[in-house]
Amino acid sequence: MNNSEYNKAENAVDNTENSLKNTAENAKWKVEELADRAKDYINEKRNNDEEAQHEDWLDRAKNNVSDAWDTVKDKANDAWEKTKDAGEDVKAEWNKKTN
Repeated sequence: MNNSEYNKAENAVDNTENSLKNTAENAKWKVEELADRAKDYINEKRNNDEEAQHEDWLDRAKNNVSDAWDTVKDKANDAWEKTKDAGEDVKAEWNKKTN
């Protein structure tokens, strides 16, 4: 089997890894920002003479995490398909060489 097929598979895995890292890094609300977001939420409610509610805050956080998860899930699915395809290409090439 030639090295270019292995290189393609390895590159697909590397690209997938980088894509997932970028997606996680670019999530709307990073963990470090949650405390600041909670304070902003409380101040927003106070400025509007409204009561800050724990469940309301959790709903906001959950919606953001849900959006981020959907993005990560899509990237992971793409990575799976690309890696699987590259693996199948390598396997087919190997079978050609060994048969």
